[in-house]
Amino acid sequence: MADIRLGTQGWNYDAWVGPFYPDGTRPPDYLGVYSRAFNTVEVDSTFYAIPPAKVVRGWASRVPAGFTFALKLPQAVTHEQRLRGSATDIANRFFDVARELGGKLGPILIQLGPDFAPVEEGALREFLPLLPNDLHLAIEFRQKGWLRDDICTLLHEHQVALALSDGKWIPRRQLLNLAGKPTGSFAYLRWMGPDRTIVDYSHVQVDRSEELAAWSAAVRALAVRLPSVYGYVNNHFAGHSPQSVRELSRLLGLPVVEPRQFGEQMTLF
Repeated sequence: MADIRLGTQGWNYDAWVGPFYPDGTRPPDYLGVYSRAFNTVEVDSTFYAIPPAKVVRGWASRVPAGFTFALKLPQAVTHEQRLRGSATDIANRFFDVARELGGKLGPILIQLGPDFAPVEEGALREFLPLLPNDLHLAIEFRQKGWLRDDICTLLHEHQVALALSDGKWIPRRQLLNLAGKPTGSFAYLRWMGPDRTIVDYSHVQVDRSEELAAWSAAVRALAVRLPSVYGYVNNHFAGHSPQSVRELSRLLGLPVVEPRQFGEQMTLF
């Protein structure tokens, strides 16, 4: 079976103090406590700007060995330059900073905008060959017109994983079918939810048990074929992503750390 790593999209949520982080946990300590429950996290902040190298090294210093960070490629590459012009130069500067994580660097997600349509296929075909081969890269399309056999073949040629994102833009059935056709050397999954109406992240507000059961079967299928599977849950999926991750982990038979165990750990120090 693959190395299955499940986590959340981000860790810096004050609403998690109490239901997830122990009462009194301070923001600077969120990441360290988070890493006691999960062994990976998707970082959203890198989408908005390339972080200073010292910030990235700080993240690495607060988590144990074996923990991995998935980083989003900056929007300057995907949304502003649209994979053209200076996009490659910006991406390479970002990759250099990402490498500061060393062995704690997981996949890098190329998240294309909702308006990046198949008519821009040429830009994608010119961009992919310029990507470094020492990093694990995944790409997320937000228009179903991209999910064609020739595009999957293109991604496979460059060993870029097709990110499977459970959101409103692509039917779930189509995504589950694609789980049987991996394009990279690892799998990358994201559970987004249908919209942004959830604003309270302290507890689960939508029952997603049926969806998670279906996805657990897809994860198992991927785990048989690939050495690594990464998956990240957004708070908007059900309301409180740590609980969704734990539920999915149980379905997969993975170890689960409950919030109450944090308090037991804290008493040891």
